[in-house]
Amino acid sequence: MFRGFGHFRKRGLRPLILTILGRSPKNGMEIMDAIENMTQGWWRPSPGSVYPMLEEMVKDGLVKKGEDGKYELTAKTRDEDEWPFGSHFAGPRSIDDMLNEISGYVSYFEDMNKTDKSKLESYSDKMRTITDRLSALVK
Repeated sequence: MFRGFGHFRKRGLRPLILTILGRSPKNGMEIMDAIENMTQGWWRPSPGSVYPMLEEMVKDGLVKKGEDGKYELTAKTRDEDEWPFGSHFAGPRSIDDMLNEISGYVSYFEDMNKTDKSKLESYSDKMRTITDRLSALVK
């Protein structure tokens, strides 16, 4: 990996997502695929980065989530000359951050389940074990 790319990854996710969504609506998994293609395989952001960022962008009014699960730019964002690039998810620092990251992965699995269920089949036992462990914490 070339020098400076790690910095780009941390700071470049929001503008990349805005650029991708400026072309067409996409779900989180499709956004990750597009970024991986754009970087020629050098970087595929994690669901724990993409989905919390998408939720933050929804709260900021930059994007909206359609009933089909795809995100698209809001009219306000399309009309702005300069997009307001803000803070970026830099990894979990609190329990709330960790739960948001877990939620991002769950959203990714939900998208995968809708588009290519076969990719999850071999992981059903492991997913069940994780589900059981998490469930035991809230009993």
